[in-house]
Amino acid sequence: MLSKKIFVGSWLLASSIVVCAQISTNSPYTRYGLGDMFDQSFTNNAAMGGVGYALRTPEHINAMNPASYTAVDSLSFIFDAGMSLKSSNFQEGKYKANAKNSSFDYIGMQFRLHPRLGMTIGYTPFSTVGYNFTRSKGIENSSDVTISNNFYGDGGLQQIFGGIGFKILDNLSIGANIGYLYGKLNYQTTATLSNGGDQTITYNTVSISSYNASFGLQYTQPINKQNELTLGLTYSLGHTLNGHDTQGTQITNGTNYSVVNQQQIDDSYGIPHIYGGGLAWKHKKNLTVEVDYTLQKWSGVKYNNRTDLYQDRSKVAIGAEFLPKEFGRNFFSRIRYRAGAYYANSNLQIPVSQNMIDGPKEYGVSVGLGLPLKLYQRNSVLSITGQYIHANPSVSDMLSENRFVLKIGLTFNEHWFMKWRVN
Repeated sequence: MLSKKIFVGSWLLASSIVVCAQISTNSPYTRYGLGDMFDQSFTNNAAMGGVGYALRTPEHINAMNPASYTAVDSLSFIFDAGMSLKSSNFQEGKYKANAKNSSFDYIGMQFRLHPRLGMTIGYTPFSTVGYNFTRSKGIENSSDVTISNNFYGDGGLQQIFGGIGFKILDNLSIGANIGYLYGKLNYQTTATLSNGGDQTITYNTVSISSYNASFGLQYTQPINKQNELTLGLTYSLGHTLNGHDTQGTQITNGTNYSVVNQQQIDDSYGIPHIYGGGLAWKHKKNLTVEVDYTLQKWSGVKYNNRTDLYQDRSKVAIGAEFLPKEFGRNFFSRIRYRAGAYYANSNLQIPVSQNMIDGPKEYGVSVGLGLPLKLYQRNSVLSITGQYIHANPSVSDMLSENRFVLKIGLTFNEHWFMKWRVN
């Protein structure tokens, strides 16, 4: 039965990679760094403000802390998948724009290998680049000629990972995720004069094929028969990514093309050391409240072969889940009600007029529902999450961004190991 699970899950994971590679976004801020970063929070985590370091549940996969994998029920096989619908509004001074995107977010499966050992295999995006905008300005000593710069970028990094959680003691678990990180990022700027002439295209293509590793710990301390506290700690390994960066300039008159100054730079980007900590309070099986803190040590990380373009990023998040009744005939009493909020500063330092300014601060609030799809012995859940995110620039006349995100996650939680009796 176990080999059947691994085969089915692996086939579903492999068949989804083509779809997953189509993840998209639309934000001018993804022009910098590795793009919009994904924090491995699934739909139920996102509804709670993105918390998860101390979350232990047999209902869902919690990839934010691999130590949580030991919470999986001994009879269960969990299959989790999610997608997002996004509407973004941008404003810079008097200029406004909007964009709509959709993406397939994650896919994963989880099962128990041993009473003290749980395993997860999954796919998540790591970062996404997507922008397309144009700016025009006049040329010095020329009153009637302007230059238009079109900025275009696409692509992203994905990861396939496997994780193990090991229960050292009944209330102490550790775990590790090891992932293969891959993808391509394309950045391009096209300069065009209003009076015609050649176009100049500056391009930068980054191909990554590397690894990602994270580790976690969870310790649960009962307070009394109805209450318990769980402490969760995580660490992700920062390092220089194995990759190739092709940079150059292309000049064209629309018919003929010439490439000048093309060069290839190896290993010119990196990812940071990331430290996470969370504390969760659980009352019976009805209420969970958690607070998380994340520190990403971006300072000194390579970006386009430089180490002075990032700053450290901090994030504080709080979230809660309320379940009126675990069992009962009333459908609404078995819905999981979730809410949360977070605040984070940017890891970017953006060049403006030969100065470096901080990237936008980010605020987010979320609400969500976990709708039970319980039939017979099944414990499947449809999770729906709504998010509002505001990116507030550090300079008043820079771009601000409002994002409205609808996330949908489907969790199949099946009792594959149950032995049925036939009379």
